[in-house]
This record gives sequence, C-alpha cells and structure tokens, in this order.
Amino acid sequence: MCLVLLCGNLLLVEMTSSISVFFPAYNDAATIGALVIAALDVLPTLTDDFEVIVVNDGSTDGTRAQLDALAKSHRELRVVHHSRNGGYGAALRSGFAAAQKELIFYTDGDGQYDVRELPVLHQLLTPEVDVVNGFKIKRADSRQRKVIGGLYNSLARLFFLLPIRDVDCDFRLIRRSAVAPLKLSVTSGAICVELVHQLHRNGCRFAEAPVHHYPRPHGRSEFFTPRRVIHTAVDFLRLWLRAMLLRQAN
Repeated sequence: MCLVLLCGNLLLVEMTSSISVFFPAYNDAATIGALVIAALDVLPTLTDDFEVIVVNDGSTDGTRAQLDALAKSHRELRVVHHSRNGGYGAALRSGFAAAQKELIFYTDGDGQYDVRELPVLHQLLTPEVDVVNGFKIKRADSRQRKVIGGLYNSLARLFFLLPIRDVDCDFRLIRRSAVAPLKLSVTSGAICVELVHQLHRNGCRFAEAPVHHYPRPHGRSEFFTPRRVIHTAVDFLRLWLRAMLLRQAN
C-alpha cells in the first residue's frame, strides 16, 4: 500500500500488495507456456512480490513436461500436478490452496483471455473492493456456446442473486482474505457460481471490468462434452437447493 499526492489530494493506491497468479490447465500444452511468460512480464509492473502457479489437472499431452521445464528456468513459477483429471472445480480449489500472496488472480490456461489485461482489474481493487470480476466485451465462441453461456449466466443471476453480470468470465482478482473462509466443494465448472455466491453471501464488495475474449487458439474445449455439461448442471442444481435451505434456515 502506498500514498500518492495527486493534484493536492491523497490517492490511495495498492501498488505493493503481493499477488499470486494461477492458471488451471488441462491439455493446454499449446498455450500455457505463453500465458506463464506473459504473467511473468506483467506482474513486475504491479508489484515486486508475486508468484505464478499452474495447476496441471491430469493433462495427457505435453503440458506436464513443458511446465516442469519452465519451472526450472523461472523461480517464480510453481507447478501443482494432479495425477488424474479432477475437473475444473478441483483445479481451482488446488490453485486457491496453493496461492500464498495477498491477492489472487486466476484465468484459464487455454489462451482465450489475455493475462496482460490484469492491470485493468488491479486498478479497480480499491480499499472498498474485495473482488474485481471481468466481463467479456464480446464472446468469441460459436453461436451454440454463446446461447448456452447467456442462458447459464441468466439462470445463475436469477437463482443465486449474484452481484455480477458474467459469472462465466474466468478472469478474477480476489483478496486472499476473502477466499480463506470459503468452503468450496464443487469439482465441475459450477464452482464459479459457488465461488461468487459464497463471496457475496460473506459480504464481499465487487467491481467489474470489461476484458477481451479471444477465439480458442488451439484444440477444442474440454468442457462442452455431454458428460461435463451434465455434471455441471447437476452441481448447479445442488448448489441452488443448498442455497434455498440456507435462506429458509435464516
């Protein structure tokens, strides 16, 4: 934290808060190396105390070997390997557990978001804000995925009274102190709803920032398979039922 004198007024700027950046990765050998390097380039512009973590969620391509090689040449990089694929939620939970700095930022390892836009979120993390959530300026996906994503966001806001417009945007900067009390349990992509819902229920204050979303540069998404979509839908319903019970109990 530092104080800057600007036009006779004191401006509170969080320039020295330490930051953990992590990427969940599954078969992202074609993109994860560039994301790590981009993170290592942008983080020194925000703080001198940072770390980069990649959670390799049981990848079967060259992701593991590439990350191990990068970790040997970049001391700021730590790699968490899952012996088997546990799902997106499991990867996020490992990332949060591994993060050791005051602020935690994460985005996906598939290259559809640009980690160099992290400063856009960072500048909104004032002392009055606990979470800065990105929202896609324009979704760079197929028509089918846009429709499903729009429906998912609408249902999430309706069922869980979420304070953000795009829970499906995995580009988030969060205070570690806000994450610490959470009890995340979901292993599917529905963990984003669980995360935001618990943060909101705990009284966290949110800000939002527009970020770019790019076409997937390599391969196909591992999420939009029938098994994973069904798993996410079931977890979503379970979370909603749990939320309803909590509301009735209160």
